[in-house]
Amino acid sequence: MKALVVGGGGREHALALALCRDPNVTEVHAAPGNPGIATVATLHDVDVLDGAAVAGLAASLAVDLVVVGPEAPLVAGVADAVRERGIACFGPSRAAARLEGSKAFAKDVMAAAEVPTAMAHLCTTTAEVEAALDAFGTPYVVKDDGLAAGKGVVVTTDRAAALAHAAKVDRVVVEEYLDGPEISLFAITDGTTVLPMQPAQDFKRALDGDAGPNTGGMGAYSPLPWVSDDLVEDVTRRVLQPTVDEMARRGTPFAGLLYAGLVLTKRGVKVIEFNARFGDPETQALTAMLESPLGVVLHAAASSRPAGRDRAAEVARRSGRLGRPRRRRLPLFPPHR
Repeated sequence: MKALVVGGGGREHALALALCRDPNVTEVHAAPGNPGIATVATLHDVDVLDGAAVAGLAASLAVDLVVVGPEAPLVAGVADAVRERGIACFGPSRAAARLEGSKAFAKDVMAAAEVPTAMAHLCTTTAEVEAALDAFGTPYVVKDDGLAAGKGVVVTTDRAAALAHAAKVDRVVVEEYLDGPEISLFAITDGTTVLPMQPAQDFKRALDGDAGPNTGGMGAYSPLPWVSDDLVEDVTRRVLQPTVDEMARRGTPFAGLLYAGLVLTKRGVKVIEFNARFGDPETQALTAMLESPLGVVLHAAASSRPAGRDRAAEVARRSGRLGRPRRRRLPLFPPHR
């Protein structure tokens, strides 16, 4: 199997390393990559937001699998362009990537799927923002509705700062504050079956005591010894599977990496946000522990073919876990009934 990783950061380096460790992967390419990735993959210069260019590169290299790392190419429809060339692409369609591309859309999906999350108001005017801040009180939580590279969220007790952040963009989501530790749970899905990885935790805010702004993530670790053993099963049942089912019901199936940002509140687990791709930096921690062959798993999810799923399940049974405790083995994507 030949694989092409799209992107050029630490996440893509981790994915390229994991693909190299898969004995089923014979070649790894990256576009545009970086000097570190060059030690394990062949680099190609391409505009990652240009779907036609990425698809053309994939076709010229005759790769069997394209893995899109960053969120911006997914929201731009790069995965659609690759699939139109008949190449398996791990990453959701432009329509499905709205789960990350629009906080308001994600809230609508969660409401329909009865996924536990924070109460929120979509605001487009200063008056609406002020009313929402008054309704929820402090600490204030203001989120850009669109992509912001993990830096579009302000959590503050300063009303003026909350209003100033909202004034920078046309649409914001103002939410109630959720108190509790945050964790990330990734799930690989073919649009029907959900395969969760193990939880990770990253560190988002700068300065001691989390007093600074969001950075997008400065480091991560996994496993989390303080998380209960049944958390993954509970989140899969109450969050991940209902979301995937709702996306399929809407006619925009989500196939790729569904990333649930969670808060463990006193009232139970609640979703802060969804992302539509592997997270950075959590991917670095999770892929370092991976035992299952990443290329086979991602190709099975991307191709959605029963034969691919049978192969993935067979390999998984032989090779062990997908980022889960060693005592437990996971089947991967079962064949369609």
